[in-house]
Amino acid sequence: MALITRRRALTTLGAALAGAVALPATDAFAGEHKHHLRPLWRAHAHNDYEHPRPLLDALDHRFGSVEADIFLVGDQLLIGHTADDLDPTRTLESLYLDPLAARVRANHGSVYRGYRTPLQLLIDIKTEGSSTYLELDLHLRRYKHLFTAYAHGRVLPGPVTAVISGDRAARAPMEAQTVRRAFYDGRLADLGSSAPSSLISLISDNWTLNFTWQGVGAFPDVERRKLRGIVRAAHARGQKVRFWATQDLAGPARDALWGELLAAGVDYLNTDDLAGLEAFPDAHRSA
Repeated sequence: MALITRRRALTTLGAALAGAVALPATDAFAGEHKHHLRPLWRAHAHNDYEHPRPLLDALDHRFGSVEADIFLVGDQLLIGHTADDLDPTRTLESLYLDPLAARVRANHGSVYRGYRTPLQLLIDIKTEGSSTYLELDLHLRRYKHLFTAYAHGRVLPGPVTAVISGDRAARAPMEAQTVRRAFYDGRLADLGSSAPSSLISLISDNWTLNFTWQGVGAFPDVERRKLRGIVRAAHARGQKVRFWATQDLAGPARDALWGELLAAGVDYLNTDDLAGLEAFPDAHRSA
């Protein structure tokens, strides 16, 4: 009985990474998904553009969220981690927006065929936030029906939800808009503020600045309670939760941290190791 209970618990933990409810699969598109497995909605590709095939590698590993850093150069939005990395051929359109639009067309309105849950595109602004966001807004508007939109107090779901992170000056022009195709990535300081989830859809923060535990030994009870309190408060307001500065861990420490994040209900797990996170729930199912 104990073995059955343990297997059930580990299977539940693995299934948590997939998270969302899917539409029933049909033979017409079941082969698209690796081993007929669901997308991993809680898997976030940190600095996705550094992989050999930006966006496409993350989608092949069934990730539900990808991160792209942008720099405003003239009227172009170039992708890179620093200004020294920039290449005029690597734009937000060429690496992300055009491939996503093509995939959504091919999949009849969704990133993962048969699943209505939007893919999260976290856009991290590296140049001055206000001017960069205003240019970004123009770019997003060119992709009709691709993005979840906010319009006059209503959120209209789309295949992709753009969330704006990085330079904090982006918030003011976003807040002033009555219609926009993006949402704001808040910080723990924004938790419980008057800003609604229709503006701040995500709460992100640095794990190492808020928790001492790095996956080794027991998770301190006081920190576990703090983590679960953060998630409860965010979810009560319709916001999701993500922590960065967790992706450099490896081995058992990383798996222990991922397990605690999933158990607490954290919505996105940051990683640079696409295959490692994809294998994580499968490893639990096979235990």
